[in-house]
This record gives sequence, structure tokens and C-alpha cells, in this order.
Amino acid sequence: MSELCNRLKRLVEQVDVIRGRLDLPQKQARVQALEQESISPDFWNDQQAAQKKMQELSVLREQVELWEGLYRRAQDALELCEMAEVDEDPGLLEELEREATALEEDFEKHQFALALSGKHDADSAILSIHAGAGGTEAQDWAQMLLRMYLRWAEKRGYKTTITDMTEGEEAGIKSVTVEVEGPYAYGYLKAEKGTHRLVRLSPFDASNRRHTSFAKVEVMPVLDEDIDIEIDPKDIEIEVFLSGGAGGQNVQKNATAVRIRHLPTGIVVTCQNERSQTQNRESAMRVLRGKLYELEQERLAEEKARLKGENVQADFGTQIRSYVLHPYQMVKDLRTNVETGNTTAVLDGEIDPFIEAWLKQQVGVEALEN
Repeated sequence: MSELCNRLKRLVEQVDVIRGRLDLPQKQARVQALEQESISPDFWNDQQAAQKKMQELSVLREQVELWEGLYRRAQDALELCEMAEVDEDPGLLEELEREATALEEDFEKHQFALALSGKHDADSAILSIHAGAGGTEAQDWAQMLLRMYLRWAEKRGYKTTITDMTEGEEAGIKSVTVEVEGPYAYGYLKAEKGTHRLVRLSPFDASNRRHTSFAKVEVMPVLDEDIDIEIDPKDIEIEVFLSGGAGGQNVQKNATAVRIRHLPTGIVVTCQNERSQTQNRESAMRVLRGKLYELEQERLAEEKARLKGENVQADFGTQIRSYVLHPYQMVKDLRTNVETGNTTAVLDGEIDPFIEAWLKQQVGVEALEN
């Protein structure tokens, strides 16, 4: 079989994997049920419910038509390719070459869009960075990561607001929380959850020895108020205190900073960068709601893995990426094996290749590509 037919055969297999993961027959059945329901005389009696169902119908119908249509196009092209080889028709093969390229481009585009179709992927994000053990070394690494993400967000046109930051004693930061506002901020940044490892010659070591530092990155969606995350007032303790400042006239004279402790889980969130106690409390509650949402998603992932009998680590604390600055220059993602020797560009915010590779992997096609 020619290389062209092999390309088309591979594409048919890849699209079929997506069709299976999306469970298109079930979605098609839901489309038919919603279509039948929408022609009922009393369908629009509840306007809000009807609009939600029509929106669901539109999304499902578009998804089914898109992937079934792409599958049929790829299959038809493959059959024509096999016929053209037998008939030795160079004109048809040339036309099929153009169709194969168009199909591959469409697949790439729709595959990536599918990777950003999660429930909260289109939302803004809350990013937290926590220095690991290692004192000043780890705290400096946490600050380097903060700079990397701020640069990345700036290049995408996202607005960033640091809502809480605890500085290190000598250098760097112990922890920081940043709100990243913009379309699909959470969808992209969720790829960054986990532990990031740095290997370098220490600028804080008089002997200039090599050190390994760790920092943990957490990412949560900024949830709408109507998202059902129950927080019983009896389950939280709220403490107010003076915000930290640089001294002089900028020192806060009123207690505006807010710390909230969620008693059932032990989660503690702090916000001190807003001007008023009310604003800090609202920001802290947004972070708490996001953390509780992520905790529930983690629990569901662990339960799903257990039921499927998989030996899967579902926690977000696992090491995901290694940044080596000495004895050689390399940044490597341990989940996708994507790597680059341009460490300067990565630390300046060029992290899209790592994010995009991880997102595509979630769709389930990587097994066929390896």
C-alpha cells in the first residue's frame, strides 16, 4: 500500500478512536430525544429550561455531525485511494493527496478543540505555586515559575492579578496565588498541575554546587456563582489580619487581609492584595470554591480508576516536568516526552508546546501516533 493510502488508513483509525471515546451513538440518541422533546406543545412553557436544552441539542448535534462527517470523508478517501492504486490513476491520486492534507488539517484542528471542551475549560483560572522543601533554593524556583506563567499569560493577552503572596526570607516566594482572566485560561493551565523540578548550579551556594529544587503548581477554575459547590457557613473559620506591605505610607492600618479555613478538608486560603476586607473575602471564597471543586474531581478520578481496575495515581502532586540548566540545557515533560534545549525561551513563557501535547494526549490519540 502506498504512503498516501497509509496516511488515510491511519487517519481513519485516529478518527475512529475519537468516535469511540465520545460515545457518538449515545450522543445521537440524546439528539433524537431532545429533537422530539422540542416539538412538544408545552416545551417552551419553562423558557429557561427550554433554552438550556436547545443549547445542549446544538452542541451535541454539532459534535456528532462533525466527527461522523470527518470519519465518512476519511473512509471514502481511503477507498478511492485503494481503487486509484489498482487502476493506476495518477490524476485521482493527486486529488486524493490534496484531500488527505485537508483531512489531516481538519482533524488536527478539531482534535485540539475537543481537548478544550471540558465543563470549565473556557473559564478563567486560579493558579497557585508553592515552594517545596529546600528553603531559599525552592523559593527562588517558585518565583521563576511565577515569572514564567505571567509572561505566558501576557503573550496570550490574559489579565493577571496576584491575590496573595508570601515572600521568602532571603529571596523568592513561599507561595503565590494568581487569578488569570481570559477565555480558556483554565483549559490551558490545567496542563500545568503537578510538581516542577529544577536542576541548576545554585546562585545561593558559595561553593557553586548543583542543586535540585521542587515547586508545586495548582490550577482551579474560577467558578460561576450558580455552580453547585456547597460551603456550609458552619464549616468555615474566617480570620482577618493586617495585610503585609513594604512599609512607610503603604502599610495597612486596618485589618483587610482575610484567611479562610475549611474545617472538613483542612484547606486554608488567604487573600490580602485587594483594598478592602470585602474584596479579599470574595477573592478568598473564589479560591476556596475552586479548591473544593478540584478536590472533588480528584476523588472522582480515583474512584473511576479503582472501578476500572487501573493502577493510576490521580493526585496532582506527581512530578510532571524537569527543567535542567546544568550540566546541560533541557526542559522535558515527563508525561508526553516533549522536550526542548531552549530553556531560556521556556522560562520566558514559551510553554505552549508542552500544554498542547498534554491536551492532545487527553483525547486518546497519542497511542496511535507512537
